[in-house]
Amino acid sequence: MNATTEAARPALSAEQAIGQIAVELPGATAVFRRLKLDFCCGGQLSLRQASADKGLDLQAVMDELSTLQRPSQLPDAGTPGELIDHILTRFHDVHRQQLPELIRMAHRVEAVHRGNPDVPAGLGDALEAMQQELLTHMHKEEAILFPMLRQGGNSFVSQPIGVMRHEHNDHGAALEHLASLTHDMTPPMGACNTWRALYAGLAQLRDDLIQHIHLENNVLFPPFEAATAGGCGSSGCGCS
Repeated sequence: MNATTEAARPALSAEQAIGQIAVELPGATAVFRRLKLDFCCGGQLSLRQASADKGLDLQAVMDELSTLQRPSQLPDAGTPGELIDHILTRFHDVHRQQLPELIRMAHRVEAVHRGNPDVPAGLGDALEAMQQELLTHMHKEEAILFPMLRQGGNSFVSQPIGVMRHEHNDHGAALEHLASLTHDMTPPMGACNTWRALYAGLAQLRDDLIQHIHLENNVLFPPFEAATAGGCGSSGCGCS
């Protein structure tokens, strides 16, 4: 499992323009907003210059931004408990961080650019609905399914797994809806940095959620489903 922390990460440079960082590093907009660094209209300034102008500690800013550079390498399967720990930290925690900022940016882009024919009308509301569905889904996994899997599963485990698989399909449909609203997350010519950062963040959310679902559907769940397939186990169903 430790191999995931060693995945190659793109270098973050103090000489990069903060607008470029905002677009290329999902989550950076929330950091810049909190530090009052204008990545939209003032996005041409380097991170070094922008930090100096605000009297900020450049290294501290870079350290905070570096925490957003998440590994893309998949982990070794390990034990179910290790895989669950990875899913919780790499995906559940990340989704909880991603969505509030994406929702904020979506509503802002819709408001500021409402006269633009390419504006993603309804995107903020769609993201809010997706957030609620994901939060409910992840809570069910954390409170019910994952503890069951950590204990080795049981003869009924395929039932909650089936529910999670069905909800995964719903998440996939939600991603397709986001893509339809955003021209497959492609910003129009001349889009401002906020708009471009929004779509870059959406693309990262899509990649993360697809990888998240893949690990559960194709790595975590199948051994438990196989253990209960082809027989009744201790269910007492009465078949011979």
